[in-house]
Amino acid sequence: MLHHRFIKVATCVVGILIASSAVITSTVAKPAGSSKTIPGMPAILDPNDIYASDRPDQFSPVVKDFPQRVYVPNTLSNTVTVIDPKTFKILRVVRVGREPQHVVPSWDLKTLWVNNDLGNTLTPIDPKTGHFGATVYVHDPYNLYFTPDGKHAVVMASKDHQLVFRDPHTMKIQKTVPVACAGVNHADWSADGRTFVVSCEFSSSILLVDTVKMKVLKQAWIPRTHLARTMSGAMPMPQDVKISPDGKTYYIADMMSDGVWLMNSDPKNFGKFKYLHTGSGAHGLYVMRDSKSLLITNRGEGSVSVMRFSDHKLLARWKIPGGGSPDMGGISADGKQFWVSGRYNGDVYVFDTTSGKVLAKIKVGGGPHGLCIYPQPGRYSLGHTGILR
Repeated sequence: MLHHRFIKVATCVVGILIASSAVITSTVAKPAGSSKTIPGMPAILDPNDIYASDRPDQFSPVVKDFPQRVYVPNTLSNTVTVIDPKTFKILRVVRVGREPQHVVPSWDLKTLWVNNDLGNTLTPIDPKTGHFGATVYVHDPYNLYFTPDGKHAVVMASKDHQLVFRDPHTMKIQKTVPVACAGVNHADWSADGRTFVVSCEFSSSILLVDTVKMKVLKQAWIPRTHLARTMSGAMPMPQDVKISPDGKTYYIADMMSDGVWLMNSDPKNFGKFKYLHTGSGAHGLYVMRDSKSLLITNRGEGSVSVMRFSDHKLLARWKIPGGGSPDMGGISADGKQFWVSGRYNGDVYVFDTTSGKVLAKIKVGGGPHGLCIYPQPGRYSLGHTGILR
């Protein structure tokens, strides 16, 4: 994500961030924390793997009869392109609200929500029938998440500098939480569901949020130590957030530092980082279906890095022939393909997850962004383009 309307905001906070980042250390502390989950959250099936329900084709009964489709929101065309992943053919193109950013599965897996950011609406999709429903008014819905207990939707109101907790079905506001940063955009939850980490793209920082109290607990700034870009005034730009299968480590993609920051998930160690270089414009993070490795899209160089969780070793870098701009997407239900949008090329790329080869480039609308392949394995959704557990 890089909205032109935030560039001035990012520039204004540079001085503050330089001073703040100086107090952040770069070591990863030993994991710790409570194993007791929040009330209403589905039980953890495997304490060593919170993604144990995401194995190939391990569908919930809710979605087992849904047709496999890929939904691509085109930010510049104000449309959603629907693709058949078996044939790579476009089935239809549907007009939605202004600047659709992401297509997001609901907590109960029954609805997909198109985030029409500048249109200030959400468009519901019935994934069983493919029907696009009537829009729901929601102000500044850049991104959308759901708490692990299913009690709240959380709108990342980036322009408004807010986290807005809403009813997960009606989207009626439950609580508005102002944040002291610019560009809230991505998030992921601790294994016990008690806290979640939010990235602030234009303030070079992250937030720690209490799920039950709906309250920001802490803010930490990303170090400039490994900033790869040489442009004047460049600052770290945190993007996607993902937690490890064992729940001990958060990974935070940093588009300007060209890599991923590793942070211990214990709230006591919030803000202590270790850096891993992956590639230019590190952006999206995706856990493979065997929970052994993480895919990292490098939007600036047209590649995808493969990182092994056990030792953080980079196993491979998949390159797009002729270049590209891989942004957001998802792994197919059988785990054999990785689908990702080409943000600045108007394409969707399909990778073979075994060989790393590009199987297809599919031309879609302008500015394709938060692509969602659906249905996916898992019991419930935390939102974004499909964080299922």
